[in-house]
Amino acid sequence: MRRTAFLTATCLLEGHADARADAWEHALEFSALKSACKHRLITLEEAVWDDPAFDASAHDAVIVGTCWDYMQKPALFLETMDRISKQTLLLNPLATIRWNADKSYLRDLSDQGIPTIPTVWAETADAATLRDAFTALDVDDIVIKPRIGASAWRQARLKKGAPLPSAAELPPEACLIQPFLKAAEREGELTLLFFDRVFSHGLVKKPRAGDYRTQSIYGATEAKADPPADALAMAHAALEAVSGPLLYARVDLMRGADDGWNVMELELIEPYFYPEQGPYMGAHFAAALDRLLAKPARMS
Repeated sequence: MRRTAFLTATCLLEGHADARADAWEHALEFSALKSACKHRLITLEEAVWDDPAFDASAHDAVIVGTCWDYMQKPALFLETMDRISKQTLLLNPLATIRWNADKSYLRDLSDQGIPTIPTVWAETADAATLRDAFTALDVDDIVIKPRIGASAWRQARLKKGAPLPSAAELPPEACLIQPFLKAAEREGELTLLFFDRVFSHGLVKKPRAGDYRTQSIYGATEAKADPPADALAMAHAALEAVSGPLLYARVDLMRGADDGWNVMELELIEPYFYPEQGPYMGAHFAAALDRLLAKPARMS
């Protein structure tokens, strides 16, 4: 048996005093992955990413899993991933993690011809910056996101003329500002999952009435969906812009003002795999991990 570790966060462990409301997603995902890996003669063990007692060298590979609190301590996260990559195979690779941790990767994708949402990049989400963003984007409704963030953490929607959100609701540091897309309410976000660059399954995420966020923790719903050919081609194009092995990748797409597909996110660090909409997700993950473990050279 090959021994691997799946990194998670303390706040997602069953029974933990500070467990998040969506901790059940981690439990559901990990159960499916662990069972499928066992059939491939791979043991998959839960490990907390910032536990100082965790010994990466005891594993044939370490998978960056549901580390859903990393954005609150990004420097420690990258330092830890760097240390692990020197001890064993890290998936996804360190260079990919460093690149993908900051949403400025969207600018790189755009430079390579991948359609993304028009964006204003700023060092702070203060009143002057947000006022100027309305003008620069020529819209009356914007979304403000931290450059290092996930799960809509410290993210806010703002309409022109409305009171500013509190400082605690806005990004703590550098941010990106984008137009609010009406497609979010109309048809939702199309999410496509890949393992070792092979398409696994797709779904549509729709926010609850009166909200814009597409995470279940905020009441969003998910439904299995077969992606149209042009959306799947867009996702593959985004993956082609990234070099190196990818154990997993999640591409989130939404239609823009011109009704064309745009990459909202290319998640290569800790995306949720949506096992409920992908009944073969575990098998696809295990097969991909098996292939990458079989390669002789370390890829981190």
